[in-house]
Amino acid sequence: MSIRPRIGVYPGTFDPITNGHIDIIVRATTIVDELIVAVATNAGKGPMFSAEERTTLVRQIIDEQKSDIASRVRVQQFDTLLMAFATDVKASCIVRGLRAVSDFEYEFQMAGMNARLNPDIETVFLMASERHQFISSRFVKEIAGLGGDISTFVAPAVAQRIAESFRK
Repeated sequence: MSIRPRIGVYPGTFDPITNGHIDIIVRATTIVDELIVAVATNAGKGPMFSAEERTTLVRQIIDEQKSDIASRVRVQQFDTLLMAFATDVKASCIVRGLRAVSDFEYEFQMAGMNARLNPDIETVFLMASERHQFISSRFVKEIAGLGGDISTFVAPAVAQRIAESFRK
């Protein structure tokens, strides 16, 4: 009897990827055999970067990690229903990061809907580490847009890419 690898999907727009996202990615790799960071196309949110740019940045930042997680993390774009994507990649769980109690209500509702769509795929919640609980992509973009220092919230390559975006 062969044991099926535990595949997790960590979905998001990652616009941009923050140190908080990386924290969840690193920690999620301790509970799954393979993690797919699923970059949502989600043009409706009006992203700063294209899906291709976000996917490239996520892969770059993962490859720069000091741990050996890069070999167990796949970065992939998706533009379908999350549960359809998770089923296609044979995921056993969806990984979601929670920063504050305010995140919980929305995520709880989403987990319930996803369970109705596919009860075989669990949702796993990881609390953001204390030092990352306040970081959000939206705040990072606002701070950068107003000329603030975002270097403690994102990797250097992301900070550089955001700065270039605002110079255009």
